[in-house]
Amino acid sequence: MQKSSEIAALLLGWYDRHGRDLPWRSKGGKSPDPYHIWLSEVMLQQTTVAAVGPYFYRFLERWPRVADLAAASLDDVLVQWAGLGYYARARNLHKCAQEVVSRFGGRFPDNETQLRELPGIGDYTAAAIAAIAFDRRAAVMDGNIERVVARLFAVTAPLPAAKPVLKTLVEGLTPDRRAGDYAQAAMDLGATICTPRKPACVFCPIDQYCEAKRQGIAETLPAKAPKSDKPKRFGIVFWAENDKDSILLRRRPEKGLLGGMMEFPSTEWRGTPWTWPAAGGAAPIQADWQALPGQVLHTFTHFHLQLAVVSARTDAAPPDGAFWCPRPALERQALPTVMRKVAKHAMKG
Repeated sequence: MQKSSEIAALLLGWYDRHGRDLPWRSKGGKSPDPYHIWLSEVMLQQTTVAAVGPYFYRFLERWPRVADLAAASLDDVLVQWAGLGYYARARNLHKCAQEVVSRFGGRFPDNETQLRELPGIGDYTAAAIAAIAFDRRAAVMDGNIERVVARLFAVTAPLPAAKPVLKTLVEGLTPDRRAGDYAQAAMDLGATICTPRKPACVFCPIDQYCEAKRQGIAETLPAKAPKSDKPKRFGIVFWAENDKDSILLRRRPEKGLLGGMMEFPSTEWRGTPWTWPAAGGAAPIQADWQALPGQVLHTFTHFHLQLAVVSARTDAAPPDGAFWCPRPALERQALPTVMRKVAKHAMKG
């Protein structure tokens, strides 16, 4: 207990002097805005701070309060989210905003139990909001904190198996007061000093307690189980234009990968390359399809995708579930990054 309180005190003192200036953090003694904390935490899932900043500002400019976001259309939210990836987060963001308004009168609940009941909020996000926005004593553990604690206690078991042990250690380190600041301090330490490669131990405020430094193994922790190679998937995209300079679009199913986003019609994405006779049956319109040179490559969390693109000019009526979108309006559609790559490839070709 004494060691934990000393570590917390040193880390909080360091944070008061060196904490990062981030858009969602409160300044000048102001209380944190739960809406800002929630929005930033959802955006930061599997995304870098540098990438999130511009999106955070755009969302707040367009939807200053959670009630504004709840009243927005899902399409508008998806358009503003495009480029951040993991689009289920955007759909859950919208659902969560609506539930905060309908169930809690536009105020976020201040405890982990109720927060976990909201769409898109898991254990980590609930703890982060409770601690940072409401200063509840909650054990917050993101990737940076995992690394700090694994090194501090020289936990050599590989991730993800080590997570329960690390979570118990985080719970023991979290102070009763300023739990939110403590969580952010540990995050900042991992992001700026206790980095994955070449940690700057000489600048660390708690290096005297670090068992991994004492053993000379800091850079090897946290250990990770070896990753298997990502499989490849293949597809063919149909880029159809008409004489009004419009492009054929359709919406993906609500559930599943890129759910609810817009796309150019394509075959299914499968583990073996397509041949044209087989792919022709998936064409949305009967037309003189011509292959464009090159491929569109994109990597998702669990697989690499390789897309060929075929194009045709036709004035046929769009099939059910599709529509002609004027080319200048493509930018206003909820196109995921992979489909924006397809558009760039097709327009260049």
